[in-house]
Amino acid sequence: MDDNIRLLSDITKCEIINVNDGEKYNTIINNDIIIDENGYLKFLIVNLGSGKISFFNKNEFLEIPWSTVKKIGTKTVLLDADDDVITKSKL
Repeated sequence: MDDNIRLLSDITKCEIINVNDGEKYNTIINNDIIIDENGYLKFLIVNLGSGKISFFNKNEFLEIPWSTVKKIGTKTVLLDADDDVITKSKL
């Protein structure tokens, strides 16, 4: 397999870090990725909840454009996302 190709299973345990503000967003496995109808990665959906199921959980998420992903390393995914491109939403 080409060295530039990464499998989703390889990056599920990677921590997500925004180098713009130093914010750490847990791991890929605890979040989600939106893929468009053409198969392109569009958004990284970051769960702001505690990860525990609760009736009082607000289910808040951040929608971060995939274009802000700058580097996928062996243990981290580095983003460079300004606040103006990150959308906060609730489910």
